[in-house]
This record gives sequence, C-alpha cells and structure tokens, in this order.
Amino acid sequence: MPSNYTIDPNETSGLRTPAEGRRGLETRQTLCGTCDISCSVVTEIDRGRVVRVRSSENPLFRDNICMKGIVAPKAFAHPDRLMHPLKRVGERGSGQWERVTWDEAMTDIGARLQGVIDRHGPEAWAVSTSQWNTATDHGLGRRIMNHVGSPNWISGVALCAGNTAAINRLTYGWFPFSDFSSTNCIVLFGHNPRRHSWVPIYNQIRRAQARGAKLIVLDPRRSSNADRADLWLPLRAGTDAAMCLGWLNVILEEGLYDEDFVANWTVGFEALRERVAAYPVERVAEITGCDAGSIREAARMYATSGPSIIPWTPITDMQRNSTSAIRLHSILRAVCGNLDVPGGELLQGFNPDVVPESTIEMHEVLPEAQKAKQLGSDTHPAFTYRGQKAVREHTKRVWGHEYANQVTGCFMANPSATFRAMAGEGPYPVKAFFALGNNTLLSYANMPLILKGMLNQDLIVVHEQFMTPTAQLADYVLPGDSWLERPWLHDAFGWASMVRPSQKSMEPPGECESTFSFWKRLATALGRPEVVPWESLESFYDERLVGTGMDWDAFSTTHEVYFGPTAYRKYEKTGFATPSGKVELESSILRDLGFDSLPYFRDDPPRDPEHPLMMFTGVREDEFFQTGQRHVPELRSRKPEPVLYVSARTAAEYGVAEGDWAQVSNRTGKIAIRVGVREAMPDGLVRIPHGWWKPEMKQGLGHLSGALAHADAQLCPDDEDFLDREQGIPHLKGIPCRIDRLDAPPEGAS
Repeated sequence: MPSNYTIDPNETSGLRTPAEGRRGLETRQTLCGTCDISCSVVTEIDRGRVVRVRSSENPLFRDNICMKGIVAPKAFAHPDRLMHPLKRVGERGSGQWERVTWDEAMTDIGARLQGVIDRHGPEAWAVSTSQWNTATDHGLGRRIMNHVGSPNWISGVALCAGNTAAINRLTYGWFPFSDFSSTNCIVLFGHNPRRHSWVPIYNQIRRAQARGAKLIVLDPRRSSNADRADLWLPLRAGTDAAMCLGWLNVILEEGLYDEDFVANWTVGFEALRERVAAYPVERVAEITGCDAGSIREAARMYATSGPSIIPWTPITDMQRNSTSAIRLHSILRAVCGNLDVPGGELLQGFNPDVVPESTIEMHEVLPEAQKAKQLGSDTHPAFTYRGQKAVREHTKRVWGHEYANQVTGCFMANPSATFRAMAGEGPYPVKAFFALGNNTLLSYANMPLILKGMLNQDLIVVHEQFMTPTAQLADYVLPGDSWLERPWLHDAFGWASMVRPSQKSMEPPGECESTFSFWKRLATALGRPEVVPWESLESFYDERLVGTGMDWDAFSTTHEVYFGPTAYRKYEKTGFATPSGKVELESSILRDLGFDSLPYFRDDPPRDPEHPLMMFTGVREDEFFQTGQRHVPELRSRKPEPVLYVSARTAAEYGVAEGDWAQVSNRTGKIAIRVGVREAMPDGLVRIPHGWWKPEMKQGLGHLSGALAHADAQLCPDDEDFLDREQGIPHLKGIPCRIDRLDAPPEGAS
C-alpha cells in the first residue's frame, strides 16, 4: 500500500491476511453480491466448486455475513437456474421459449434495437439495472447508452440511496459516508439494521454503543434497534421532514449549532431560521405523534453529543417529502459541525489511483439535446441531468470529475415517467426495454402501469439468474453469472474512496455470462465495438487500476481494501462543490429549478374513508433481499408466505387474527397476505414486506409466479399526490389501505 494511504490506527491494514480453508481447501477473498452491502467474505472451493462461504478473517470485516450469503452456493446451484439463452416463440407472457446461442440472440437483439432507434430515436430505448443479483454493470451500460444517445436509464436506486446521493449534492456537493468508528451519537431514521440485514451497519452500531456512543431511533414501530436505543421516538410514518424541522427549531433557538461553521461555510442561514420558526416543537409533536419533551431531548442529544452521524436510511428515501427530508438531514449535519470531521460525515471523493465508474460512463458524449429529453426531467428534475447540471463544474473543481454519478443515482430518468412512456402515455414512445439483474415489475411503484408498459414494447431483453416475473414477459432471457463466478472491482458505487477487489471463485455454469460480456456483445451487435474495447473484465480492471501501479491480478491477491488518502475539512482548501462554494441551507439549485429553496413539510393527502388504514411498504425481510432468494428452501422454510404486521387492536377492529389470510387493498390494487399480530406495531399502521412472488407457482401472463397475488408494488400509487415534488419518487411510508379477512387461502398458499 502506498505510504500516503492511511487508515484508522486502531484497525488492521488493507493488505490481505492469509486464509486457509477447511481440510486444506482452496480459498478466495470475495465480496458477497447477494445484496448491495457487499460484505467481504471467504469462499472455500472443492474441485472447482464453492462449497462454503464464511466470514472474512480481517478485523475490519469479521462477522459481516448473513444467512443469505451463507446459503449462496446452494442458491446458485438450484436446478431452476437459467443456464442458456432463451428466445420467446409464443405470445408475450405465454411461457413458450426456445433455446438459442448467445450469438444468435445478440445478433437479433442488436438488429431489433437498431430498428427501434431508427423508427423512434435513441431515447425510445430504456434500461433498468440493479446493484445486486447480476451486479454492477461497471459503468458500461451508461457508456453504451450515452454513445447511442439514450438518456433513459433507471434503477431501484431511485428509491434507495441513489436519490439520496443526488439530493445531498444539492446541499454540499457530495454524498457523505458516516464514520461509525469514532462517532459519539448515531441517529436512525426508520432504519433498522439487524444481524441478517445490513449486517456491517448493525455490527458498527453495536461496536459504537459498546464504547459509549448514544443511539437515537425514530421509528413508528418499536424495532429491535429501538429496544437498544438511548432514546426512541415513535414518529408517525412519513413525517421525517417535520421531525427534522422540529429538531432544527430547538437547535437554532437554543444556540446549539456550530456558529463558526455556519458563519463561514453556509449560505441561507437566516432564511432557514425563519422557515424552522414555523415549526415549533408543539406543532411538530402534533404532526409526528411524538412527545414534545422527547423531541427536544433528541435534538439536544444529537447537537451536543457530537461528533454525530445520521447514516443513510432507505426510509427517508421513499416519502412524498423525500427531497426536503434528505436535505434536512444534510442541514442538520452541517449546522452542527459534523461535516468532514472524524466521527462525523466524511466527504471522501474518488480514490485518486483508480478510474471511477463515473468516468467509464462517459456522460460527456451524450448531446445536451438528448439529455434534455430525459423522461421526467421537465416535472421532477432533481436527480436527472437537468437537476444535476448546476453542480457539474463545481464537482470538477472540487472532486476532479464533472460527472460524479454517486450510487449510480445522479443522472437517472424518472421511473414513473419512463413507465408511462412505455405504456404510450409519455411525450414520446419508449419501445425497447432492457432489465439487467432487476426484477422491474416488482421493484417500483404502480405495478399495473409497469405491466401495461412492458406489454406495449417491441423488444424486451432480460439478463437474469432465474425466471422472474419480469423475465417471463421478455423476448430474450439471457443467463447471468453470480458473484461467486466473476471478479469484481468495487469502488463503493462512487460513494467513498475505498476500493475493494473480489476474486473469482469458480467458473459460471452452462452459458451464464457477466454484464461485462453482455454489454460488450451488445456494442458489437450495434456496430460500435470500439465503445467497449477491452477483451476481458480483467483487462478492463487492469486499465482502471493503472494508477495503483498494479494490474488486477496483483491488486486482487495483495489487497482486501485499498483506501484513499485520509484528510478532513477538505472544504477549507477547495470549498464545497456547490454554486456558492458553501453549504447551501437555502438551495440556489432548487430555486432555479422552480421549487422551494428551503425544506418544508407537506402533510398527507386527504384521508380516504374507504381505505382508513395507513400502509408502510417496501420492507426488507431478513431471509430475502428485494425480490430474490424466494427459491432457496432453507430461506423459504423460515418465511414460506408473505406476512403483514398489525397491532392487536387493529387486527381485532378488522376481524383478523394471527395466521389468517387477508386481502390488503386500495385504489391502486390488492394483494393476499397472511396476518401477523405484533405488539411493536402502532395502531392503524399496516406493515407490508417487499417483493413477494413464488418461483414454484405457474409462470406467464395472468399468473407471473404469484406476483399478481402477493407483490406489494400493486399497492403503491404514483400519481402526483403520492410523489415527491422535486424527485417524483413515490410515497411508500403512509399509503391508504384497508384489510379484509379472506375465507380461504389464495391459490398456491402453503
């Protein structure tokens, strides 16, 4: 490791430590790609096959493993795994396929995609990808789309971390990385890391608490972290922004902010003070349902215990006040002096020795006229090219790159606008749709709209490991490899400066190929082979690593993590990557886009008397990540059916009991689900798990392996009342619904 690369002196170095498997088995240091956390693990290999996944021995990463990672070798060896390219031969969704070669598939895909482009323009091609399953596309998907001329790339990160990254940049030019190692106070807004979900965050919280750090939890239910917190505030679902405004009211009124930082490094403080004065604690208590004294106590604890952190949360991402709430997290960090300090929120930038995926994507080659066509940028621009344009030159000034696509979420099209265009309801048609490692049908709001859009396509291509409901509607289903079967250079999705390699543990089975292979084949099929000139994924990584003085083989065999240079308060030399060069408490960017320049709280739409309960959806279960792992017997035996959670009083009011089957419905759709009565749930709130389908059930249109019966996306509206104004992301934390007991279980229920 270069001498200028330093780490916490209390931690181990990033160099690899020897690993030896049981009975002398061969081992590899690997990053688990079962979810987007990417835990460092060790694989044990017997005769060319991975037989065990276990925790890394490096103290930095030890015990960062969950049940999903442990069962991965068996999960990927499942007999239903896709092994060969398949071409649809019947009607769309008929379930009729024929096996073809990769060359046959890609030749036809290239010709048909070019036909769509010739008829409708390059913007008629949309792509949805994911950070898990078949894993990152290495920036190559955006690279090809930018060369072809399509701005319509979407991802689940629009609802989860990617949008947070984009909104943070509007305030101080980067998405900060929380320093758990030396913080004194941790604030969890709805986030509930557990032993088998967000495992590294769970472990870091527990270590921080063990050395005396405070923990504040804000969550409608009494979560497992709430049980271990110094202070729990059971706020009403969807009121994060109001709570933050109340905290700021206390902090500013009582002078608990960092006066020097505010005076020298912020703009808009007096305007902010005037705005938060409209949210006295008593009003916030009424909005959030929390005790006024507890609100004051929490605000004081955060402001005075510092350095404090507010880690990223997937809950605040998914609310109709998401932009304001995310900005309020940013503002709290700033005014309390927690930005880019040890134990606070670190602004790390890119690793200077490694070419970032943001550079690989080549956003500069997409003409401005095509950027302007990005779907949703006219109405909900915050994370689109239009919304991010104002920070481009400042990002280059501070971070050395004009396009910093952090968590791949900073230059996206709006998903709802994209699906409307696919359904023939947009400003122009979208007629070709690709999904890579993304079960699109179940992954966004308004599943009926997504289904309508997919049925209106001329070409659908899916790169997957299993025949998901989305794959069942495709023209081509192409078999993807797994994280056990490929190398991976993980650059923290552009979030932090640490870079981690993952060694290939085994060969992919059958004809499974990586996303690198897919994009390289597509570039060739479109007559643009020069866009992806590398011969292999390893040679591609060689070029990205040239600044380290190592090739991929040397880098991956000697380093488990490669850190960027450690420095704090870098803004004192560079300023912040914003138009003012300071933290914009009042956002010039949002003002110029036609939005309120200050954060605000917009209350829920009028209550629906036919659907009087409130629903909290998008919930991740320990056994599964998003829509995956439902095929794994060891995991399904723990959670064979989807289960909603309600309080005993709500269950009694609606005539349901533990274990009953019930229908949950609203004006968007309905699903069947089992009832779970939980003491931790507040009255009137229904908690719904995310991403349910059943691989064992009948495939094809009309069935979609149980997705039409169980998927929470059918209950999630995306009309304007339920969208965040600036981003256009859906409100998933307070949706009207009702529950009714079912006299008989649905088809296929266990």
